[in-house]
Amino acid sequence: MPYDKIAPAPFRWLLVPLRVLLVSFLLTLLSFAVCLLLGILGVLITAGIRGVQPNMTIAYREIAFPAALLAGAVALVAAIIMEVRHARQQRFESRYLR
Repeated sequence: MPYDKIAPAPFRWLLVPLRVLLVSFLLTLLSFAVCLLLGILGVLITAGIRGVQPNMTIAYREIAFPAALLAGAVALVAAIIMEVRHARQQRFESRYLR
């Protein structure tokens, strides 16, 4: 079922920012988790090679958090672009299908 048949037009425009923020937030969380895993592995390997105790706060502060911020910004811009393209496509189709 097409999305425009579910919600009326004014309500649909209220859902656009919510969808953009939700997608951006979920992609930011996913990227944080992946970068944290890779950061922990990197810190463990580096500490093992050097023969010192691993400092896990480096994985959070210097690897995962900045990478998640960057990925969240990219996800926000990508979600906005996708929503604008989708809105233009719907407007174009509705104009020529009538």
